[in-house]
Amino acid sequence: MTYLETAAQFYSEVAQTPQIGLCCVQSSPLQLPGLKIPQPMQEMNYGCGSTVHPAELANQPTVLYVGVGGGLEALQFAYFSRRPGAVIAVEPVEAMREAAARNLEIAAQENPWFDPSFVEIRAGDAFNLPVADASVDVVAQNCLFNIFEPEDLTRALQEAYRVLKPGGRLQMSDPIATRPIPPHLQQDERLRAMCLSGALTYEEYIQRIINVGFGQIEIRARRPYRLLDYQTYHLQEHLLLESLDSVSFKVPIPVDGACVFTGKTAIYTGLEELFDDHAGHILQKGVPAAVCDKTAAKLATLIPDKLIITNSTWHYTGGGCC
Repeated sequence: MTYLETAAQFYSEVAQTPQIGLCCVQSSPLQLPGLKIPQPMQEMNYGCGSTVHPAELANQPTVLYVGVGGGLEALQFAYFSRRPGAVIAVEPVEAMREAAARNLEIAAQENPWFDPSFVEIRAGDAFNLPVADASVDVVAQNCLFNIFEPEDLTRALQEAYRVLKPGGRLQMSDPIATRPIPPHLQQDERLRAMCLSGALTYEEYIQRIINVGFGQIEIRARRPYRLLDYQTYHLQEHLLLESLDSVSFKVPIPVDGACVFTGKTAIYTGLEELFDDHAGHILQKGVPAAVCDKTAAKLATLIPDKLIITNSTWHYTGGGCC
């Protein structure tokens, strides 16, 4: 079998016999007024973070969700887009499609506002999304793309870019590795399917997103996910995996490079009330302004003695001067 066939077989197994806590962060699902998550969905929470960011979901967007799992995040997206076909869930594994459909029927019984028609489950995969070019507002995936080998990851990102409308958003949650994962683990197909050995480093992961054309990336969360201990995984030292939640925008890449927001701010400390770099950034004296990493680096070289650049918080939700 190829590694993708191994992954499909693995998720067919866990669709029929849920493995609680298989690859999820130890946190409860997003709580929303009037939303009840059925217990079977919670047991099949096979994600590593969250892709449901309420601030991105105004005006009832059309959402394409890749890898439906137990249907938990498809239901959460439907909470914001309460109309037939608002959420298109693409899933290659038949058993998982069947499990998600059952769970969504339970959700309809427990949530008076929800109708199963709000979520349309389609057979398909991340490399051949069954929708037209520039037809959806949001593409989302949780703990799926990290399974892919690097070139397949690029194919999946290109497909997401294709189906997004201009200005559309790719909302993802994936494990990343704090240092490169050694080949003997990368080649273990079962560990890859379990989201333990396919993760790229943060720098590699972000660059793949930029390379397919996304001009702005915002990091919503970064936190510890799993530890690969040296005894079990035959390593020289422990290797920490982290969970990264990001939103990438289908906007042109600026001439000077993509904008990646990680929660840094710039604080002007000079004598004037305002500082204008004449490149679109105006800083008010003493007031932190959110800036992308690229702008932070430029400002730091422009006026190093009149500027404080704060560290990345890895939690950015908008604003700033970029």
